[in-house]
Order: sequence, then C-alpha cells, then structure tokens
Amino acid sequence: MGIEASVIVTGSTGLIGRELTKRLRELGYRVLEADLSLGHDFTNQDFVKEWFSENKAEHLINLFALNDAVTINRKSTTFLDVDLESFRLCMEVNVVALLSVCREYIRNQTTGNIINFSSIYGAVSPRPEMYRNGEKFIGYSVSKAAVMQLTRHLSTHTAPQFRVNCVLPGGIFVDQPADFVASYSKNVPIGRMMRPDEIIGVVEFLLSDKSSYCTGGVYPVDGGWTAW
Repeated sequence: MGIEASVIVTGSTGLIGRELTKRLRELGYRVLEADLSLGHDFTNQDFVKEWFSENKAEHLINLFALNDAVTINRKSTTFLDVDLESFRLCMEVNVVALLSVCREYIRNQTTGNIINFSSIYGAVSPRPEMYRNGEKFIGYSVSKAAVMQLTRHLSTHTAPQFRVNCVLPGGIFVDQPADFVASYSKNVPIGRMMRPDEIIGVVEFLLSDKSSYCTGGVYPVDGGWTAW
C-alpha cells in the first residue's frame, strides 16, 4: 500500500517529524505536512474542520505536542508551583486538540489508519533522580497518559473501518547535557538514548499491511525503559 498511499503528518517540522517525513517520501508515500510552524493551529477547531475537509489521506500520524516549554508564571518546576494555566494549555494541545484532529480525520473519511504518539512518561512516572534541579512538567506526563486512553477509545469505537494505534517513544538524543544523557542511559537496559531514526521502523510497520490486524495497541520504542 506504500507507494501510492498518502500520509498526513502533524508536527511534521519537529525532531521526529523531520526524520519521519523524509523517510516516508523516500519510501514513496505522498506526505501532507501540518505543523504550527507552517501556520496550522490545531487548537483552532474551525481551522481543523476546514483543513481535514479539504485534505484526505490513507494514514494520519500525530506528532504535535507541548513538552516542558510550557512556563506560564512558573515559579519552579515542581508540581506544587506549576501555574494551572500551564497545565490547562498542555492538556488543550496534547489531548483536546488531538481529539479534534482525530475526529475530523475520521468524520471526513470512510476508512483510515491513525498513529498517535505518547511517551514513556505517559506510562510510568518521570524518575526524580534524573531531574535533580527540578521536576519533569506534570502536564506533559498526564497529557501523554491521556493520549494512550484516547487511542484505545477511538480504536474500539471506529473499528473495523479505522485502525488506531499509539507509539510510546523513549528519550531521543538531541545534544542534551552530558550529565543528563549519562543519568538517562543508566536507566535504560540498552544503555543509551535513542537516535531519531530508530523510531521510524515501528511507524513503517503500522503503516503497512503487515499491521492489518493491529488496533488499540501501544508500541514502546524505549530501549526497555518501561520494562524495569
């Protein structure tokens, strides 16, 4: 199905998005890019409705998300001091907007395949010892847990016309401080952080006919992090 198939990639200009769109085009997919940096605001419901009414594809890959960049009135990084507006904004982008995108894709097609992206921190709590000078933003973890449940809900309510699965990536190396990389690597059975290209294989599988019986699944690509 690959050569002639179309794929919508939201969050296409991000770290994973850049690698993935490049690889998909090499494989022969027609890629429709969507990203805030390209003027696509997924929190705007009117925009989402219009965009998906005009753009169809066999596959939808959702990569867009807010991470720890959310710092509205943030006194410190602990959950006790996080301004609730920061938390709301993270949920708005990572969960509410994701539902909006998924359902408009579903509304405008009779069949399709959705791949959402969660995080290891949606499955397990961030380890305090890795953030000695602070704390991983609680909004990110809670929202990424919601992504997995959103995936399960959609998978059971849209089958068999749609397949909906979720990828659970671990930490990707992108020039983080050496002490963080060392601390992270000690917690991974494989012993290192992930390269950006190492997330692509599971996506290729979920796009292919080889995954035709897969829906509602969560696929860790984390070097064994969540297996501890």
